[in-house]
Amino acid sequence: MTVSLYDWNQKSGMIINMANIVDVMFAVNKQEEGIYVIIEVIALTKDDVLEAEQCGYDRVELVSAIEEDGLTPDIDLLRSIINEKPSIRVQVMVRPHDNGFYYSKQDTQQILQDFQELHRLGINHFVFGALNEDGSINEQILQQIEAISTDIRITFHRAIDYSNDLQTSYQTLATYPNLVERVLTSGGAPDCIQGKDQILRLIQLADQLDGPVIMPGSGLQLSNLLSFHDTVQAKEYHIGKGVRREKSYDHPFVQRPMEWK
Repeated sequence: MTVSLYDWNQKSGMIINMANIVDVMFAVNKQEEGIYVIIEVIALTKDDVLEAEQCGYDRVELVSAIEEDGLTPDIDLLRSIINEKPSIRVQVMVRPHDNGFYYSKQDTQQILQDFQELHRLGINHFVFGALNEDGSINEQILQQIEAISTDIRITFHRAIDYSNDLQTSYQTLATYPNLVERVLTSGGAPDCIQGKDQILRLIQLADQLDGPVIMPGSGLQLSNLLSFHDTVQAKEYHIGKGVRREKSYDHPFVQRPMEWK
C-alpha cells in the first residue's frame, strides 16, 4: 500500500505489511489480542524518512535543528520527500525558534505563513504548540490555523509541558476536535519516566473526554519502553534518539521491534 504526502489526511498512519507484521507491531495488552501501539520517530533528512519506513516505524516527525529541540524544516527538503512518495506518514514541525512557546505578532505571522505554504504543497499533518504569556493555551493562533483549511491536523507538542496547568490545558485542546489529533507530553516533567503519573492521569482524562490521543515522549528508549508501557498503557509513543544506534541522531535507526526485549 502506497500513501503519498497528499493522502496523509486520509490514512491512519499505520502501514501494515502482512509479510512483516511482527516487525511492524507489538501488542499493547497481552490480554487483548489485536490492540497495537503506534511508534512515531524523529526524522531530520529524506534518508531518515525512508529508513524509518524500512525499519517498520509507523510515523515520523520531520524537523530541522534537533539541537534546538526541532524547528521548521526547509521547504526544499519537503519537496524532495514528496517526490519520493513515502508510505509512512510524515508530520511536519512548525516552530520558528527555540525561545519558548509564547510567540510575538511577527512570530505568529511567520507561523501562519509556514502553515499556508506547507499546506499548498499538500501537507496537512503538523506538529505545533503555542502558549499565552500566562502559560495558557494560545487559542487565538489555533483558530487562525484552523481557518486556513478544514483538513489541517496537528499534534500539539510539548509546549503543554510548560503550560500553567496540564489538565486544564488538555481540556482546552479537547475543544478543537477537528484540529488537534494528539498531544505530545512528558507529563510536565523533564522526561516521561519522571512524569509517568501525570501522563497516566492525562490518558484517563483523554478517555473520559474522548479527546486527543496522549502520546508520551522524551526519555523513552528500547530499554525502558515496555516497562513504561506497562504503567501507562498509551496507544502511541514518540521516541527520538532512543531508537537510533549509539543513541545518536548521527546513526541509523534500529529495526523495530525485534531488538526490543
